[in-house]
Amino acid sequence: MKSVNLDGKPITPSKVICIGRNYVDHIHELGNEMPDDMVVFLKPNSAISNELISFHQEPLHYEGEICLMVIGGEFRAVGFGLDLTKRQLQGKLKTKGLPWERAKAFDGSAVMGDFVSIDNLDDSLSLKLTIDGELIQQGGVDLMMYKPQQILESLKQHFTLEDGDIVMTGTPKGVGEIKARSVFEGSVSISVQKQATQELISNTWVVK
Repeated sequence: MKSVNLDGKPITPSKVICIGRNYVDHIHELGNEMPDDMVVFLKPNSAISNELISFHQEPLHYEGEICLMVIGGEFRAVGFGLDLTKRQLQGKLKTKGLPWERAKAFDGSAVMGDFVSIDNLDDSLSLKLTIDGELIQQGGVDLMMYKPQQILESLKQHFTLEDGDIVMTGTPKGVGEIKARSVFEGSVSISVQKQATQELISNTWVVK
């Protein structure tokens, strides 16, 4: 079973639950329809990785996301993750009305950085993704269609949430194809003053 680090100690999620189409600009970016309800799909434990790759049967696309970890039935830790997608295959599956798992839940498709504990979820929580030093994605809770507490309450109606389970909360605009040897840096921050932020966690990956 694959593990991630929480406050420097390994913890093993039973699953990764992903929220799709949670940022309006990203929905428009991909030309998708606005959903009537929360879009939810799963990645198995075998999808978790700490390595970022550019190819798995076809070129892969990145989606940077705020990731929240469940402890004791609540979101108690935060990290940055990358939802990897086989965009060509996903397009074919969507056209035929078929499930996305082959395009979204393959081995290595949930690239996770480290997690840190948080006492309370703040609506100022935001992510930033740079590629080769250039800011590519930025967004956070204030732009989400479904906020973390709404997500948690909805998921509890359908799934048993085990300690360590990870919820990927969706991606803002700026997704694209992963290029080999690129350097990705993803971080999660929170506001501490009116115009100041505190970085909670940052991780760097060199694409293989």
